[in-house]
Amino acid sequence: MTVYIDPPDWPGHGRMWSHLVSDVSYAELHVFAEHLSVPRRAFERDHYDIPAHRYADAVRAGAVEVSSREVVRLLHGAGLRRRKSDAPR
Repeated sequence: MTVYIDPPDWPGHGRMWSHLVSDVSYAELHVFAEHLSVPRRAFERDHYDIPAHRYADAVRAGAVEVSSREVVRLLHGAGLRRRKSDAPR
């Protein structure tokens, strides 16, 4: 199982956030997040939002550190990228 995480460079709700993704499946991503006790509500379309204070936990659990650009490339390459415009209305 390989999941990827970008640096916590994304501001929101008074915190900085990372994105946790899989290049295989959402199922793989959900299993990894569950192992970290990340709540399912942190899943947004194609990734989990991980607060900066949990970044090291994700890396220790096996997440591979990559750039934000690489996260998007991995999602596109796996056919797992879901944009806001792709969401059902």
